Order: sequence, then C-alpha cells, then structure tokens
Amino acid sequence: MTTLEWTSIFQTKIGELDRTDSWCLEFDDSLVPDLPNPGWEQYIRSACARFSCSKCKRSWPSNRVMVVFHMRLLQNQGTVKVRRFRQNCKQCSEAPMEEATFSADNISILLEKLLEKIRIKCYHEDLGERNRPFRIMEARGPHEAAHCEACKQGICSMNGTLFF
Repeated sequence: MTTLEWTSIFQTKIGELDRTDSWCLEFDDSLVPDLPNPGWEQYIRSACARFSCSKCKRSWPSNRVMVVFHMRLLQNQGTVKVRRFRQNCKQCSEAPMEEATFSADNISILLEKLLEKIRIKCYHEDLGERNRPFRIMEARGPHEAAHCEACKQGICSMNGTLFF
C-alpha cells in the first residue's frame, strides 16, 4: 500500500482518539532505531508484508518486517515518523533493497498498536495488556538475515529481540 493509504488509515485511527490535538504521519528512512531525538518516544514492531524484486520480479512473503516509529506531542501538534525496513532478493546478485507491500488489514493492525503506544507514551494512559495478531503469511523458507536491512542494523526480531 502507498504512503497515502498509510496516511489515510492513520488519520482515521487517530480521529478515534477523540482528542483536540492534530497528528501527522511522516515517512523517514533516516530514522535510527533506539536513537530517537530528545523529546521523542519510540515504538518498534515486527509485521507481515510482501516484497518483490525489481530485477527478476521474484516475490516473497516475510513475517519479520521491522517498522520503527518515533513520536512526540508538542503543544497540541503530534508527529509520528515511520521507517519501514527493506529486504533484497536472495537470488539476484547486487539486488537493491526493496520496499515492503503491506495489506490494508496489517497496516490497520500496525497503526492500532501505534495508537495504543501514543496513548501510553504521549497521553500517559494505562491501557493494560492487549494483543491483536497480524495475519501471518505463508513463508516457505527461513528468514534470510543476509538480505534483511533490519538484521544488518541489529534490530530485527530474528536477532533474538522481539518487539511488540
């Protein structure tokens, strides 16, 4: 799904908060996991998506697509920056890192989880434990760490750290 679709779903979900603050969603591939700027909060989540190689057209599912969010609320203006980590094709030499394609349902779940974190981290609400799982995709092979941008940066959930 495109960034416009992500933004549309985000605005629908954030509208459900029933707050007077305005929020925007920005895509930022320069976000560094575990290093949010001062005053920003972080949320990291593993999600399910598909990739397609721009060289050979091979496609593959992944249940380990890392997404990093940095968020802050400052004087009634909320900002969420998002980085979706990429993967490249294991069959092509010098394959470029490809963007993930998320289903609308998995974007919706991911953004619901983000809103829970906004309520906890920005509005200091106590929500208790909640869990709505993603729609898992049938992946026939193991996770390929050598082809995962998040693994290369040490934040992939396959490296022993799980993010929820």
